[in-house]
Amino acid sequence: MAWSTRRLAELAGTTVKTVRHYHAIGLLEEPARAGNGYKEYGTSHLVRLLQIARLRELGMPLSGIAELEESGEAFTQTLRTLDSQLAASIAHQQELRAEIADLLRHCPDPDVPAGFADVADDLTPADRAMVMISARVYDEQGLQDMRAIVAHHREADDAFDELASDATADEIRAVAARLAPALRTIHEQYPGTRTPPLGVGSRTSLQDLVQAVTELYNPAQVEVLRQAYRLAL
Repeated sequence: MAWSTRRLAELAGTTVKTVRHYHAIGLLEEPARAGNGYKEYGTSHLVRLLQIARLRELGMPLSGIAELEESGEAFTQTLRTLDSQLAASIAHQQELRAEIADLLRHCPDPDVPAGFADVADDLTPADRAMVMISARVYDEQGLQDMRAIVAHHREADDAFDELASDATADEIRAVAARLAPALRTIHEQYPGTRTPPLGVGSRTSLQDLVQAVTELYNPAQVEVLRQAYRLAL
């Protein structure tokens, strides 16, 4: 007894479209045709479809199935490769779960990169945005320094955060003078902050950071940063 394409698909738990696709990419041999031109599938076709379905359940891509040799050794190697890929995927998912748990404990906010959730409450919206951009631009060492700075060097930031855009020159100088010692301490404890370790094209990244600062902070705050950095050198 032969099966039609539709009946074969039903038996294999798939679709007619999928059967035709497997024919097109060479995974499933074309069956013989009856005198009326209709395809006649047999048990070998059903077994092949079930084999493909099983391999797909194990995570094997169609391209891998197509290249799979008949020997048990080749199949064993393929399974080892799949196992390694799954292990890496599980490890990545565990890292994501740890990040989500950190966010739930401290700050359920998507605008906080990994490692900053426990200090997010101390950050202004502009600071959060700056941290997000820095997480894309800095290398890992730069990010580690930034985490430590945010966690332990917020004592001089209140006056800076509260500085109005129309602050007077005297107010700007006063805040800069207050911020400079903290910056000097940061430079001493984290020498890399003098020449930030950038990851994505150093020159371009530094320009991107400067642009972000000028857009995220008001003109008075930008001037404070300029003066404070000069005083801290």
